[in-house]
Amino acid sequence: MKPRKQELGNKNLIGHKITMLRLERNIKQKELLARLQTRGVDISPSGLSKLEGQVRPVTDIELKALADIFNISYEELLDDTY
Repeated sequence: MKPRKQELGNKNLIGHKITMLRLERNIKQKELLARLQTRGVDISPSGLSKLEGQVRPVTDIELKALADIFNISYEELLDDTY
């Protein structure tokens, strides 16, 4: 994974947590995109990068799918302590 060139944004609370969970579980962005697509969520690679970088908001549908993929609650995703 390339190092992030820009600082984290402030458009969502979960981007950094998604990145950390993904890395802890050895999931590549491409694999996460595929898992999202199987749940009916179609995000482009740049869209996922922006979500993880907190420079784009996350939708409720994306939040639900991400919580399901990582097998955690919405509250755990929204908890910005990590």
